[in-house]
Amino acid sequence: MDRITYGDHPSQFAELTVPVGADPVPVVVVIHGGFWMQQYDLDLGRPLAADLVAHGVAAYNVEYRRLGGDGGWPTTGDDVLAALDALDDPRLDLGTVVALGHSAGGHLAVWAAARHDLVTGAVSQAGVLDLAAHPRSRQLLGPDPDYADASPVEQVPIGVPVVCVHGTADENVPIAQSEAFQAASGCELVRLEGVGHMDLVDVTTPAWKACRDAALRLAGR
Repeated sequence: MDRITYGDHPSQFAELTVPVGADPVPVVVVIHGGFWMQQYDLDLGRPLAADLVAHGVAAYNVEYRRLGGDGGWPTTGDDVLAALDALDDPRLDLGTVVALGHSAGGHLAVWAAARHDLVTGAVSQAGVLDLAAHPRSRQLLGPDPDYADASPVEQVPIGVPVVCVHGTADENVPIAQSEAFQAASGCELVRLEGVGHMDLVDVTTPAWKACRDAALRLAGR
């Protein structure tokens, strides 16, 4: 694992893990969730990254400035774009870069797919894709929210393939978020019956396998 620093702030770094002995490989950018809050960090993404590497792709697990730790909008989004700018390694096939994010990370993954030319596809794991329709987004955006800039649904057409994976039993981010984004964008929606919010980041579950399979498919694997 290599630590990639993309800025001066302690939260401006990412962890790059590449399969041993492989030719240049596609990259899956793992963006953790936690409603953009400081108490949640890239530890959430480490099991996902390890599993992705075991399936033959590089994993780039991104940390970013969060609420309570100098984050907020647009700082948090800008950090994700800067982390993508820092991807530069001869072991990587930078023609295939898939962003994968859970919850708030799903917001950032799809938003980055619309904003950064390096991203060739995105997987939203129960992502907050319509910020105006979720009350927690006001914490990120402040008292005068700029939904046109920050909300993924406002970026449609995204310009690259997007797969939304969402459980019907999700109480933190209702599946209506992904359903509305599908209606607006025409993206693929993988509906998981009876699945809750955190099941999608538990690498022992079929829910994570659905997310991983979507990312690998977008990566051409």
